[in-house]
Amino acid sequence: MAAIEEKVNFLLVNIRNRRHDLGYSQEYMAFRLGISQNAYSKIEAGKASMNIKRFFDIAGVLLTTPESLIESGQQSENRVFSNKNNKAESLA
Repeated sequence: MAAIEEKVNFLLVNIRNRRHDLGYSQEYMAFRLGISQNAYSKIEAGKASMNIKRFFDIAGVLLTTPESLIESGQQSENRVFSNKNNKAESLA
């Protein structure tokens, strides 16, 4: 179960990083998704679940694909694993 939680955390970090890269606030994301800022904040913090439709909607607002957000997570995971083993190369 911990492996799934780690992957979800990587996904949430990628969503947050993409939002920051675009200069979007949580308020803007919430407005575009038709939810409150508090509700969006809980999703991004992992305190509230998101269904598949919400995930696709978030990716759309972030001008990317769901796959890209997931793949970025896998790349991040590989870099973290690589760093833990003091290796410079990516495992991807």
